[in-house]
Amino acid sequence: MSFAPVTLVRASIVLLSLLAGCSSVPSALDITNRLNPYRIDIRQGNLVTQEMVAQLKAGMTRDQVRFLLGTPMLSDVFHPDRWDYVYYYKPGNRPQDLQQRRLIVYFDNDLLASVGGDVVAAEEGEIQPAETQRSRTLDLSEVPALSK
Repeated sequence: MSFAPVTLVRASIVLLSLLAGCSSVPSALDITNRLNPYRIDIRQGNLVTQEMVAQLKAGMTRDQVRFLLGTPMLSDVFHPDRWDYVYYYKPGNRPQDLQQRRLIVYFDNDLLASVGGDVVAAEEGEIQPAETQRSRTLDLSEVPALSK
């Protein structure tokens, strides 16, 4: 029984020397720092583009708006004349390219009255990606119809 503590001490010394040797590996050879796991892209909500918003006209019914934009992400019980379209995109390996968009559609007597949020209708020929996020509300009765 007196040999057990001696073998335990020897095993501990050998184990500690092996662990100390692992820490002296140069960082250039450390492959675990170079490997990045694959992360999936996360997309949630409704993607509403400027082209889709440009097709909205004042006086459209709820069914027509739903046909153009899809079912809203939020339909609030306390605000029945408001639909919220929310979009969230986070690329897995490029979190700096995070995108968040919001569009709010307002109805008056079940007819489209105005839209607001980050995605807004643009004039013909000026549809391009926005450089900065912006938010505004448009009264669709004041927007001239686009000629095709």
